[in-house]
Amino acid sequence: MKIAFTTSGDDLNAPLDSRFGRAPKFLVYDLDNSTFEVIDNRQNLNAAQGAGIQSAEAVARLGANALVTGHCGPKAFRVLVAAGIKIYNTDAPTVATALDLYRAGKLAEAKSADVEGHW
Repeated sequence: MKIAFTTSGDDLNAPLDSRFGRAPKFLVYDLDNSTFEVIDNRQNLNAAQGAGIQSAEAVARLGANALVTGHCGPKAFRVLVAAGIKIYNTDAPTVATALDLYRAGKLAEAKSADVEGHW
């Protein structure tokens, strides 16, 4: 199972980014193999519009089953849910902390977007 985390860094100690669509990078952690890869999301960082949708499509293409982020807007939320990706919001300071919370079952699955679009 793969989990995507929003971040600006390159490892598990990197900060968790509070934004989804405009996060600089995604760290995709493979729970089965305890490995990860970092994917650049710079093309959506400064997009005039559609950043959330394009980022959601990218996460789906990466094969993620879940997304852990600070916030997720309505359009991205719909694309992620349609792709079968579960969304978890947290204010964890780092990817490692968010991963620990996920593993411990302490993150609740989001039932709706928690910010407006273009946040």
